Amino acid sequence: MTRLYDIPLKAIDGSATTLQAHAGEVLLIVNVASKCGLTPQYEGLEKLYDRYRDSKFAVLGFPANDFAGQEPGNDAEIQAFCTGTFGIRFPMYSKIAVTGPDKHPLYQHLTSAQPVTEDRTNMEENLRGYKIEPTPAPEVLWNFEKFLVNRQGEVVGRFAPDTLPDAEKLVAAIERELARA
Repeated sequence: MTRLYDIPLKAIDGSATTLQAHAGEVLLIVNVASKCGLTPQYEGLEKLYDRYRDSKFAVLGFPANDFAGQEPGNDAEIQAFCTGTFGIRFPMYSKIAVTGPDKHPLYQHLTSAQPVTEDRTNMEENLRGYKIEPTPAPEVLWNFEKFLVNRQGEVVGRFAPDTLPDAEKLVAAIERELARA
């Protein structure tokens, strides 16, 4: 089985990389989009990163255009938007697919390791209210779904897209993992 840290990736600048540099850190991996109703979560994600990064925590952003074309830009445009609009300093990666037949191996790993999204039902109802049929579980539901990874590289939590970065349950889960050796 491929370890999370060994999956080939591209940084937002196009350079080849993996998550090996983050081994031993608690990670919050998020599929992001620039033109989504949830895009303001970038601000909260940056605050989480600022608050906990000295404790070996990182937010990792993975732009994806899988949902209603809400991430149409190229990597340079996405990076300019994130830094210019939200002052994003947490690591960002090249745009990938997080659902469907072209799903990136990272998201194949994440969704198989944690097939259940906490509080998925509420977000599904919200999407149906907009006449959008939700993806079937265990697929990523929408932009800004969050995967929590412990220091050993194991997926230990998965939070619905509408779980805000400052939500008590998310912060408590992050702090619990940070407290573990």
